[in-house]
Amino acid sequence: MTVDTEPTTPGGGAALVQVRAQLSLSTAAARNLATTTKSAPQMQEITSRWLLRMLPWVQVNAGTYRVNRRLSYATGRGRVGFAKTGSSVTVIAPSLTEVPALRGFGDEAVLEELARRFVQRDFAPGDVLVREGEPISEVFLIAHGKVERLGTGKYGEETVVGTLADGDHIGDEGLTEASGNWPYTVRAATPGVAMALQWSQFQELTDRSPGLREHLLGVAADAAQARNAHGEAEIDLSAGHEGEYELPGAFVDYELRPREYELSVAQTVLKVHTRVADLYNQPMNQTEQQLRLTVEALRERQEHELINNPEFGLLSNTDFDQRIQTHSGAPTPDDLDDLLAMRRDTDYLFAHPRAIAAFERECNRLGVYPGTAEVLGKQRPTWRGVPLFPCNKIPVAADQTSSIIAMRVGEQNQGVIGLNQIGIPDEVEPSLNVRFMGIDEKAIASYLVSAYYSAAVLVPDAIGVLENVEVGHARG
Repeated sequence: MTVDTEPTTPGGGAALVQVRAQLSLSTAAARNLATTTKSAPQMQEITSRWLLRMLPWVQVNAGTYRVNRRLSYATGRGRVGFAKTGSSVTVIAPSLTEVPALRGFGDEAVLEELARRFVQRDFAPGDVLVREGEPISEVFLIAHGKVERLGTGKYGEETVVGTLADGDHIGDEGLTEASGNWPYTVRAATPGVAMALQWSQFQELTDRSPGLREHLLGVAADAAQARNAHGEAEIDLSAGHEGEYELPGAFVDYELRPREYELSVAQTVLKVHTRVADLYNQPMNQTEQQLRLTVEALRERQEHELINNPEFGLLSNTDFDQRIQTHSGAPTPDDLDDLLAMRRDTDYLFAHPRAIAAFERECNRLGVYPGTAEVLGKQRPTWRGVPLFPCNKIPVAADQTSSIIAMRVGEQNQGVIGLNQIGIPDEVEPSLNVRFMGIDEKAIASYLVSAYYSAAVLVPDAIGVLENVEVGHARG
């Protein structure tokens, strides 16, 4: 229908205006009576969580998992810490117990004096810190930078036998041996700072400290024990004999204080107003959606803790001897080959997505193409047949470096395992429960949401880490 009107123009004339009447209901009005098609609440924090999916989970009914191992005489190695004031670097005294010869030594006054005797030495790329064949007369702590251990090949060529970086130490065998020669040359690969201690300085302090002398005698006694290449107590065996040979007696000794892993917990209290739960539950249940997103957040935190927790996290529990450095900064195929060669079998590799991108850039530069494999319906890149999974919980430091983790998994394979307890009260997912806590005077209902978990490394070579992986994109 059309309605004609004749409004008066400013000049006094008339103009004809046609106004068309609305013939149907507008969409804006119609939405007031229609139920829109909508999605469930979305959450950007959710990731693929490949670590939780690929770890084999072991039921821990008692809440604690004990890892029994053969008795080991290996004192282990760790990373020494440093403090920096301007350009001056000092050794943090308690961290000196990470040096094998000082492991377990508790006299803080002696450690403080020993730390003060270290002298700072700056080095530049190409500087030689020690030379193969020369007497060991100093201990070096690498405070910053990267150095290479160089050996001599079968035909006299120079070979790189290892790379050391921040916190590593060389020559510490000189603390328990009065003589000996360097079996390798150490040359700086980057600028850096080393802290050096003269043998004579250490000997003078030992002569004045009965406690230190007694400790070093104990270290020497442990070193004299028969052990295999892994530091475990030797099992006396005989092979290749003939006739009536008297066979040796043997037994397998165990650690007297094995490590125990208690299940950790991530928890939160979800609060939902009863009016919301009563009146706004169509077409989606508000309480269920709130719980679903809360559980997702707890699972994300669980994976973060499995990587970074200082007590049971995989990065913290990787043995010093299972940590290696990159050859040139960015992760190369050679670096991953070295990482895989450290254990008898590797099931999975985990890296931050930026580290994976850096590795693939290096592959592109070298003209090397990683393989692929289907895992749980997804195509994943592989290196030497080992799947490489993204894990954004592996940290990227401020200096744009990260780590790549290689692991063997499974209880039967002496690998890495996840720990949980299935069958807990009010369980909604494996080892995760939701318990109603009541309604307060403000009509708010509370739900306690808890996830229980941990991880255990059964033997040291089950996991290895490629450290100081540079993830930044170099300018061409």
